Amino acid sequence: MPVISSKKPYRVGRSRTGLGLFATKPIRKGDKIIRYFGPLLDSRNKKDDAVENKYLFELNGRWTIDGSIRANTARYINHACRPNSESDVNTRKKKIMIRALKNIEPGEEISYDYGTDYFKAYLKPIGCKCVTCEKKRKKKRAEARAERLRLKAKAERKALKEAEKAAARKTVNPKRGQQLNGKKPGHAKLLNGQGGTTARRPLAAAKSKLASRPKAKPGREARTTSSRP
Repeated sequence: MPVISSKKPYRVGRSRTGLGLFATKPIRKGDKIIRYFGPLLDSRNKKDDAVENKYLFELNGRWTIDGSIRANTARYINHACRPNSESDVNTRKKKIMIRALKNIEPGEEISYDYGTDYFKAYLKPIGCKCVTCEKKRKKKRAEARAERLRLKAKAERKALKEAEKAAARKTVNPKRGQQLNGKKPGHAKLLNGQGGTTARRPLAAAKSKLASRPKAKPGREARTTSSRP
């Protein structure tokens, strides 16, 4: 780690992404924190244009600052989607100053937005690890876990209802051919809306009465016929 004067309001320390720059004293909104510096590269020069690393800070279409040198303490400042500082670029003087966007308390990590191009090239493939993005991922994981638990509980309730319905059907509809007392019902066909066994009894009684009536004698029937005028 680089040696930093105690008069400076920052220090290099361990961060969630490796090393980071942390405030050691209160920093007020608008204060200049640190300068981002390094060799100046000209894109018109083939040798300069061939330089490639993660600490290149583009000033404009021609000039770029190579901040990979060890003396550039500002290179330890990490990216944040909601930073507490910003890069103030002076293209005329070809200088970059990191300035506080809000009050920064001691112990708080200093951060600024690296820009869309850097984010797409280096951070998006591996996932941004800033506090804001970590909170979003944590929230999404919690929501996904809650949704899984909700679906599981819903499936359990559905299975319980199905089991209750099945048990109710067994109680209301016993086995075919048996009553609740275990006796089999009669299988007689219905006749005029009445059971076959009940309907046969009056028919049998009527037949027995007809059979018991005495037959009329032929002579008596003849006399009765001849006596009519």
